[in-house]
Amino acid sequence: MISFLLSIVVLILGYFLYGKFIEKIFGIDPERETPAIRLRDDVDFVPLPTWKIFLIQFLNIAGLGPIFGAIAGAMFGPAAFLWIVLGSILGGAVHDYLSGMLSVRHDGLSISEIVGIYLGNNMKQLMRLFTIVLLIFVGTVFLMGPAKIIDGMTANIWNLWGWVGIILAYYVLSTLLPIDKMIGKLYPIFGVAMLLMAVGLLLALFFGDYQIPELVPSNLRNMTTDPETTPLFPILFVTIACGAISGFHATQSPLMARCMKNERLGRKVFFGTMITEGVVALIWAAAAMTFFGNVTELNQAMLANNNNAAWAANEISLNMLGGFGGILALLGIVAAPITSGDTAFRSARLILGDVFKNDQSRAMNRLIISIPLFLIAFALTQIDFGIIWRYFAWSNQTLATVVLWTITTYLIHENKAYWVTLFPALFMTMVCSTYILIAPEGFHLPNNIAYLIGSLVTLGITALFWIHIAQKKKLIVGQ
Repeated sequence: MISFLLSIVVLILGYFLYGKFIEKIFGIDPERETPAIRLRDDVDFVPLPTWKIFLIQFLNIAGLGPIFGAIAGAMFGPAAFLWIVLGSILGGAVHDYLSGMLSVRHDGLSISEIVGIYLGNNMKQLMRLFTIVLLIFVGTVFLMGPAKIIDGMTANIWNLWGWVGIILAYYVLSTLLPIDKMIGKLYPIFGVAMLLMAVGLLLALFFGDYQIPELVPSNLRNMTTDPETTPLFPILFVTIACGAISGFHATQSPLMARCMKNERLGRKVFFGTMITEGVVALIWAAAAMTFFGNVTELNQAMLANNNNAAWAANEISLNMLGGFGGILALLGIVAAPITSGDTAFRSARLILGDVFKNDQSRAMNRLIISIPLFLIAFALTQIDFGIIWRYFAWSNQTLATVVLWTITTYLIHENKAYWVTLFPALFMTMVCSTYILIAPEGFHLPNNIAYLIGSLVTLGITALFWIHIAQKKKLIVGQ
């Protein structure tokens, strides 16, 4: 319990101390007019109250990540606590804040366009495709995931595809309507529900008969049933993504960059929501490690239920929170992914609007761009859910890595403390390159070979990055 409480305290201190430091490095300008004011169109560029933006951003980035990812990550043991804390503060919050503020400074541009500004046109074209694919993966995952959960909760009353149709219809409306008409009204309710569920679990952990394992050296090991198949590095760092660092967040931040009324709000909206998500992930990880008895019994329970994190989340919330937990589970476990799925499609629409210079204030333009996205997502629902989820997890962390390299380029260009993103970029490059070499959906190489090749890939990408920086400086000097 002591390690768990200290982890929460460190996260909160991270917001006030490191968050303020990162804000100072960026250099906010409270007098600068934001895109919400300067480009207001009452569709995507709409000034919103800060509390509403916070809750919308929180739900945008959260989804199932800090619940399902934390439960799966808890199978590794207390090492998950360490990754959530350090990942959230040094990686995720820095990634979210700086990518969000760059969007604010660039008229609310989508992340693929920002990557193009700092890493070049070729990378922009690649990231346009990569980001759209990732967002469609997200939309598909968060279409099928909640549909399966609701279908199970309602004893197959309408069958799975009936719920898929209902959720898809909601996605169409939330993607096309102005952001303050549906998202702005529903998200605060669902956001409060998700936070209440986390607070309820926290109180249950405090006052119930639960023993949270301590973060001591003897526990900093891989506690999964098959450590050789699921090595702690890099599997843990991809399993817990949204609770530590996630590239998906960078696709969502432009939505709120177009609604923020002042740059001084950036630390609350971007850094603060990531820290909040880290706290939620900590609570769910602790609940998973204790509810089933201990980490070993958690692994056994998950193995007996096909590693179904949705089943575990439902069991935990219903048993630890009672009847009230059932209501919160419906709102939190079901609404959270839906509210990430709809903004995934909305982000994809905005990216395509930026790509084709298409005026998104016109409803017909929004519809024309959106229809192919929904058709592709529906087609992907026919593929095994597990496969889609695994590729989403890796592509998600890969996007985070590219964004970190992009921000590092910006900081170097502005003569700012670029090390705050350089070291996380190096770490995540090693994580992503090693993961795809080890994972069954990747090359499935022996661990030692994967580590060697991953190290070489990381060194190669780092060298290419510095060559790019040197060329960029030459161009500036030549001008």
